[in-house]
Amino acid sequence: MPLSSFHPLIAEWFRSQVGQPTDVQRQAWPAIQSGADALIAAPTGSGKTLAAFLSCIDSLFKQAVARELDEHTQVLYISPLKALSNDVQKNLQKPLAEIGQLALQAGLLLPELRVLVRTGDTPMADRQQMLKRPPHILVTTPESLFILLTAEKSRRMLQTVRTVIVDEIH
Repeated sequence: MPLSSFHPLIAEWFRSQVGQPTDVQRQAWPAIQSGADALIAAPTGSGKTLAAFLSCIDSLFKQAVARELDEHTQVLYISPLKALSNDVQKNLQKPLAEIGQLALQAGLLLPELRVLVRTGDTPMADRQQMLKRPPHILVTTPESLFILLTAEKSRRMLQTVRTVIVDEIH
């Protein structure tokens, strides 16, 4: 069973909120969890987003449970469009909140797993705060990634990234 490799609360959340894994997810998760590079090419609605993100969420969650989760960015998601970036953030915040609720119900008091968006529209105050307290998951666009890579403080924030998800390669 592909969900058996995830923390039991992550697997429980998936079963209760999503149901059964899709073929794309069953094939992608072992490759992603092995640390190997993975390319997921599948049609819309096949579960690609959770195929890409669930292993990342699971890793962050397990670090939080072990009290090893630090204030660093570990996942970088690069979206081709600003509007899609905001959608991805919203679509991640809901599962993260639901997983946090499950953990609380199980008696686990864990730090919040944070996801933030950095695009050209991000206010300066939010950009500065992001450098002081980086998100665990950073969602950005190619243009904003270029800017992040050219600024020393932003580059330091990206040094701890362990997973890069590139959406829609053209």
